[in-house]
Amino acid sequence: MEHPPEETYSIPAPYRRLENMHILFWLLKDIGWCMIWKPLGLSMIIPTLSIAVLITWRTREIKAELAHNLAIVFWISANSYWMISEFFGFDTVHVWGSITGKHMALVPFLTGLAILLYYYLVQKPQETRTEQVATL
Repeated sequence: MEHPPEETYSIPAPYRRLENMHILFWLLKDIGWCMIWKPLGLSMIIPTLSIAVLITWRTREIKAELAHNLAIVFWISANSYWMISEFFGFDTVHVWGSITGKHMALVPFLTGLAILLYYYLVQKPQETRTEQVATL
């Protein structure tokens, strides 16, 4: 049985450069966090998050890319909040019961996870069924 050719996903050079710059900013943010260099860590939040949002916007037409890039936006948001909570000392403050300021980062982490679960459990199976019907 012959299989249909696989789709090719190519990234235009300007998008690739933007993604590479995004990785640089993300690493600088996390280095600032690791070394407790507050000015570096805090100043890298905006460019890192902005580029993640821009990449998400540019790839919004491809459902798989949208889901994964949205998860990255929420991951960076959670990561940035966690860093801020440690820098400003409210990471160990109890918010409710045994939940601390740091645990509040679970909201965006779980949001990103929920987006990916939805994609893999609902959207991707629907896409696969549609592709199978189209090739019969």
